[in-house]
Amino acid sequence: MSKDRLIVRSPRPEDLETPVHLLTSWITPNELFYVRSHFYTPSIELSEWRLRVDGEVDKPLDLTLEDVRSLTASTQVVTMECAGNGRAFFDPPVAGVQWERGAVGTAAWTGLRLADLLSRAGIKPSARYVWFDGADRGVGRAPDFIRSVPIEKALDRDTMVAYEMNRATLPIQHGFPLRAVVPGWEGAYSVKWLTHIRVSGVDHDGPFVQAAYRYPRRPVVPGGAVPAADMLPLRNLPVKSIITTPATNSVAGRGSPVRISGFA
Repeated sequence: MSKDRLIVRSPRPEDLETPVHLLTSWITPNELFYVRSHFYTPSIELSEWRLRVDGEVDKPLDLTLEDVRSLTASTQVVTMECAGNGRAFFDPPVAGVQWERGAVGTAAWTGLRLADLLSRAGIKPSARYVWFDGADRGVGRAPDFIRSVPIEKALDRDTMVAYEMNRATLPIQHGFPLRAVVPGWEGAYSVKWLTHIRVSGVDHDGPFVQAAYRYPRRPVVPGGAVPAADMLPLRNLPVKSIITTPATNSVAGRGSPVRISGFA
């Protein structure tokens, strides 16, 4: 994957932003799709890779990629956006990757519905949440990046695990060989390099569920501290709209017609 046309917000872990003047098509080409990584991109040995499905299920699964690809396929066109898209414009400033407007893209994802996979494993009545864990690992004492979704969202017919992106094998930067795709929810739910799906009776207690990606349940003073009990998980994203043409800081001659385009 070429980085030549993307804005490097962080080389390691890899965080690459799409310049908005390149967001000109409904389907974002793979080489222009933004990249968000919490930790370093893992090295995947496909001969050793497995997807484990366990927890509150009747029949735990241990699947190769060939096993996954042999199941009934589904394709969903999904717009994915980092929860921090636009963070560079916050006032007061907020810590984190300083995305401007290009941490967003739309792709056709092919894989299988998560509901079909969970049905194959047999969900117990005690199931309340589904945890996603990938092959990436934190540096030093950083915790594992695990995210969870309520069982209702996991069973939504559009929630899936994908092995192709825009009809091509999933690029390593986008989660090869398998990633979650959770439509309509902020991008961090769509965990990359997926190796473990756990069905649980309780929500995950890690910091990426209990502390990160949360917002105050009521208005607060910008930059003010908010007790954990007053925070809710960020799920749906607000609609945004941007102008992609003309490009920022471009100049048009006086009296010349100017074409203005963009998207929401």
